[in-house]
Amino acid sequence: MLLANRGMLPHYPIPEGDQKISPRKKGVKQGALLFLLGVLLVPILAVFANYAPGRLGNVFEFFTILSALLCFTGGPLRMLFAAIFEEGAPTRQFLMPPSYAPPAIPPPPAARVSALPPASVNPASQWRPRPQTAEILQPSSVTDHTTRLLDKSDSDTD
Repeated sequence: MLLANRGMLPHYPIPEGDQKISPRKKGVKQGALLFLLGVLLVPILAVFANYAPGRLGNVFEFFTILSALLCFTGGPLRMLFAAIFEEGAPTRQFLMPPSYAPPAIPPPPAARVSALPPASVNPASQWRPRPQTAEILQPSSVTDHTTRLLDKSDSDTD
């Protein structure tokens, strides 16, 4: 976002007046409310159906089943319909703030001709050549020494 706008943060103006809820958001809210209504309504009707005497219990059972079907399937279907088919909120227009121009850098003074540092006080010819370490005797490995010790102990036991 910053690179696309040359380092400036976007400025979204707040529209004055009515802030209407989009039909999509309203539909999703309705579906969620219908689903949550089912969470409350179905257990209450089930308790009434359990304790109601005779034919009244059957009526409560019918309304329990009906409210479960309507709320638990209708709520998510309403949310799905709103999310897919209804119109969303209008996109906000991005206002480009006045661009910032950094102050101009004055040209460097003409007296500075060379960018390299002055010559070294200690020339490189005073360095010694690197020693030849290939002629130094390499230490024997630990396994060779251990093998010799084991061979010696085998000959002692014979």
